Amino acid sequence: MPASPAAPGRHYRWWIVSLLFLSTVINYIDRQTLSVLAPLIKTEQGWNNQDFGLIVISFRIAYTIGQSLSGRMVDRLGTRRGLSLAVAWYSIVAMATPLATGLRGFCAFRFLLGLGESANWPAATKAVSEWFPKRERALAVGIFDSGSSIGAALAPAIVLGITAWSGNWRWAFVVTGSLGFLWLWAWRRYAVGPVRVDDAEPSTPGSPATPRTPWRKLLTYPQTWGAIAARALCDPVWFFITDWFAIYLTSKGFKLEESLLAFWVPFLCADLGNYAGGGLSSYFVHRGWSVEWARKAVFVPGGLGMALLIPAAYTNDLLVITTCFGVATFCYAAGSTIANTLPADLFESTSVASVSGLSGTAAGLGTILSTYIIGYVADHYGFQSIVIAASTIPLLSVALVLALVRNSAVSGKGTVVRV
Repeated sequence: MPASPAAPGRHYRWWIVSLLFLSTVINYIDRQTLSVLAPLIKTEQGWNNQDFGLIVISFRIAYTIGQSLSGRMVDRLGTRRGLSLAVAWYSIVAMATPLATGLRGFCAFRFLLGLGESANWPAATKAVSEWFPKRERALAVGIFDSGSSIGAALAPAIVLGITAWSGNWRWAFVVTGSLGFLWLWAWRRYAVGPVRVDDAEPSTPGSPATPRTPWRKLLTYPQTWGAIAARALCDPVWFFITDWFAIYLTSKGFKLEESLLAFWVPFLCADLGNYAGGGLSSYFVHRGWSVEWARKAVFVPGGLGMALLIPAAYTNDLLVITTCFGVATFCYAAGSTIANTLPADLFESTSVASVSGLSGTAAGLGTILSTYIIGYVADHYGFQSIVIAASTIPLLSVALVLALVRNSAVSGKGTVVRV
C-alpha cells in the first residue's frame, strides 16, 4: 500500500481499482453463500425450486430498486462515503442471515442484502470515471468486474469448507459476511484524493457532487438506452448461471461435491473474459480507434458468443456442459466489461453512477422476471428451454447497442460532445 494516503503516487489509481476488485469479490462471496448452500438448505427447509426462486427474487427486487437509488446516492455523497455505507450495510445483513426462520425470513434477509449490494457497480463505475482516463477505463472496469467471477468461483470452496469445518451451514454466512469489515478498513484508509486522471484533467475522486442531469432528462438520450440495453438483456443470463448452476448440475444427476471443478470453470472463464474484453478494448483506444468502436468491437462478439451455450441443453456429458458454460461466460464477461464501461464513456462523472444505476435497475427487472420463469419452468418442464432462451436473448442486446450507442457523449448540462 502507498506509504502516505494523503499524497498518492502516479500509479495510485491502480491501488484504487484493486480495492474495487476486492469489494466485488466480497460482494459475490456474500451473495453466493446461499446459492452454494441451496441444495442443503432446500432439503432442510422443505423448499421446492419455486420456493427458492422466491428467495432469489426477493434479493433481485431490492437489488433492482437499489441500483437506481444507490446510483443517485453515490453521485450525491461521493464514491468513498457511498460505497463505505453500502459495504457496512450488506456485511451486517450477511452475518445476521442465520437468524432467518422459514421462507419469509430468508426472503427478508435477502431483500436487505440486495439493497446494500446494489451500490457496488454504480460506485465502482463512478470511481473509474474519476480516477482513470478513457484509454484505461475498459481495463479498469474489467479488473473490478472480474471480482464477480472470482468471488463466485471462490465461494463454493470457502462456503463448503466452512460448513464442513463447523458442521453447521450458518457459520458460513457469519464468516463470509465479516470479510466486508476488513475491506472497509482498507477503503477508508486508502481511498483518498485528489489525483489526476490524465495529463490535463484534474479530478477529485470520492467528493460529493450534486447530479446535474435529472433522470427524466437522462432517459431522453439514446446513449442512456444503449447502456441500459447492454446490461438488461445480458445480465439475466449471468444471474441464471450464478443462482441456478448448482441446482442445474444436480438436475443433470451430478453431485455438487463431485463436480466442484465443473462449478468453478464458468466463473474462471468469466474472469478471463473480463480481462480480455477490457484489455482488448483499451488496446484499441491506444491504437487510435474511437472509443465507440473500441467498445463495440468487443461487445458485439461477446453477445454473439453467448449463443454457444445452446449445446449444453442437449447433453448430459459433464465435460460438454462445462465447456459450453465456460465459453458462454467468457463471452458474457467480455461484453459485460464494455456494458459497465459505457456510462463512464458517455456521461460525465456527476451522472455516471445514476446512468449505471438505471441500467442496473433494468437488468434487475429482467432478472426478476427470468428468475420467476426459471423456477416455474424448471419444476414443470426442466432446464432445456431455459438454456436455449439464455443463449439467444443477448442477440437483441447486440442489435440495440449497435443502433443506440453513438460516437458522442452527454455532458452534465446535456451538451452532446464527441468521444
